[in-house]
Amino acid sequence: MSKKLGLLGFVAIGAAALAFMPVVQAKDWTSVNIATEGAYEPWNLTLPGGKIGGFEPELMEVLCERMKMKCNVVVQNWDGMIASLNAGKFDVLMDAIVITPERQQVMAFSTPYARTPASFVALDAKLLPGKTGQAEGLTLGTDAKDNRAKIEALRTALKGKTIGIASGTVYTPFIDENFKDVATIREYGSSAETILDLEAGRIDVAFDDVTFFDSVMGKPENKDLKYTGPQIGGPVWGDGEALGFRQKDADLKAKFDAALKDALADGTVKKLSEKWFKLDLTPKS
Repeated sequence: MSKKLGLLGFVAIGAAALAFMPVVQAKDWTSVNIATEGAYEPWNLTLPGGKIGGFEPELMEVLCERMKMKCNVVVQNWDGMIASLNAGKFDVLMDAIVITPERQQVMAFSTPYARTPASFVALDAKLLPGKTGQAEGLTLGTDAKDNRAKIEALRTALKGKTIGIASGTVYTPFIDENFKDVATIREYGSSAETILDLEAGRIDVAFDDVTFFDSVMGKPENKDLKYTGPQIGGPVWGDGEALGFRQKDADLKAKFDAALKDALADGTVKKLSEKWFKLDLTPKS
């Protein structure tokens, strides 16, 4: 008897095998578990009594209501959040996560719902050169020569200083690549921890999203914090903030994309952005 099967033999065996294979049904997604840090104001925060509030949780309530879906919010530390998503601990990430090519290799993203710049904060507003605010903003990814000159000025001012940055954020590689040879880089498990060490004088300057800084600087205990140097925005930070999904859950992503596009089109996202950030951060085409 030949060891090789003809085409009809393979078809017969395949059909028999399929007959005994369990039928895998797609999830109906009537309920999902959503992870957030609950400590990245005003994107998400833990309110008195333990409830999670902020821009993203309120946006999530709108999306889940429109999708007729039950959404369970789970508090999870930022460090390890993406790995936990892929391990099946929860279904969606909601934590001001910026879309980047590196992250797209291990997860999928929804339609972006915000785009924000970043900046430095210190106890001394004159630590870094240039006026603070949008007028002196540095839009990386446009004029490379001008960008390099502005970064060199920052490198000179930060020489010998200690910079605090939350670990694993989209901003961490930027700080490492541009300043690790002239300054000490200290990474933290969360942005809130960075602020505590800045207030205590254990670092000279912190770098993070301006919406987070605006929130913490509005509190009496942080009244000594000051913006220093330019705001930095542009393509360097990716395509904007979005929800995160496992790559295999394309059907779940499609449901959220449809709800998000509707919420962007009817002004709901803009309204929530203006409520929590005092400005419209919706992505502009």
